[in-house]
Amino acid sequence: MNETLEQAIQLIENGQHEEGLIKVQKAYETADDETKRTIGELYFELGLVDRAINVVEELMFRYPDHGELFAFAAECYIDSGKEDEAMEMLLEVHEDDPVFAQSQLLLADLYENQGLDEVAEQKLLQAVKKAADEPILHYGLGEFYLNRGDYNKSIPYYKKAIHDNDLPDDDQINPSLRLAEAYSATGQFEEALSSYKKGLEKKIDPDGLFGYGYTALQTEDYELSAEQFERLKVLDPSYTTLYPFLSKAYRHLSRSDKALDVINEGLSRDEFNETLYLEAARIQFSKGLGEEGRSFLQKVIAINPSNIEAVKELILYYDETDSYEELAELISFLEDYQETDPLFDRYKGKALYETDRVNEAAEAYEKALVSYQNDPEVIEEAAFAMLEAGKRSKGIELLKKIVEYEPEREDIQERIEQLTEERL
Repeated sequence: MNETLEQAIQLIENGQHEEGLIKVQKAYETADDETKRTIGELYFELGLVDRAINVVEELMFRYPDHGELFAFAAECYIDSGKEDEAMEMLLEVHEDDPVFAQSQLLLADLYENQGLDEVAEQKLLQAVKKAADEPILHYGLGEFYLNRGDYNKSIPYYKKAIHDNDLPDDDQINPSLRLAEAYSATGQFEEALSSYKKGLEKKIDPDGLFGYGYTALQTEDYELSAEQFERLKVLDPSYTTLYPFLSKAYRHLSRSDKALDVINEGLSRDEFNETLYLEAARIQFSKGLGEEGRSFLQKVIAINPSNIEAVKELILYYDETDSYEELAELISFLEDYQETDPLFDRYKGKALYETDRVNEAAEAYEKALVSYQNDPEVIEEAAFAMLEAGKRSKGIELLKKIVEYEPEREDIQERIEQLTEERL
């Protein structure tokens, strides 16, 4: 390497950037073309993309058949937001050029970024057909399909890339972790766990640890799940998504005190994390502490009235504890926020009926029956609300429907007969 360039790099590494860059420029004035290429790459690594472009454009002019220069130029253009120029460079790379595979990957990324997924896919498939022994292309196709949500399609390409075992030595390229993600997304949890383990042996990765822990949770291996989430917590305590799942793992291990410690730790980092409050509620319910659980559910809904899980759990809690005034207030609150769900209509009817507002209950059940027309339990609730509201014909009609679903209900049949006789 040019001695002046070596001195320049040393200065930059020591934090003396200005002095180092002056020496880089001095080295460039007398450098041969190979050294100029090195300087261009140095500029690129330092984020001085415009300078890198000037260098590579000069070299491309002298070496128009060197595909690696065009690929490097494309990377520079991409970094500076000049995607059209980058495409032009990549299209200049010939099929027999050693960097053809790399250029097709970059080209596919550009097409994908422009929303031209089909073109990107065709570019990658053509490249694989031309250079079937290039593992990076198989990896690239795996990435393309995974990012698009075509998990099943991504799996064979990741497996091929792993089998060939000849990918660039780059920490960002970890096909085992990506294969694990695809397996997990398609419900192949055991295969996913194996791939997560292999991928994390290569490099500890926060997203990989999260995926490992989450997948273990799906298989109900709560010990393994807790272990991975704990590793992630040590690696990156600010990864707040982990806390609800770690707490859930401990809850299933009957370690409720530890689960609550995790909740509190998570809330200290993200006080508006509604999932943490929801998990805290479930822990309290599991301990038989209903009022404490209710309080946490109310906090979730205060943060986000659209959190349907919290809303449904609080509705069911109020119903189980016969807290119908509170249930009616909750439904009214949700209506004020224009939140809608068939469940709300059903329990609005029930809350109003149980608090002796039968006319309003009948109206609520009319709406609920649009969604619950085949649910005998709701139909029965609605039938008695209709009868008490004076809507005898509608009530009888609904009672008859119950008998259609449950012919063994002699009590309902007797009630129908009684009502029919009264009408006569």
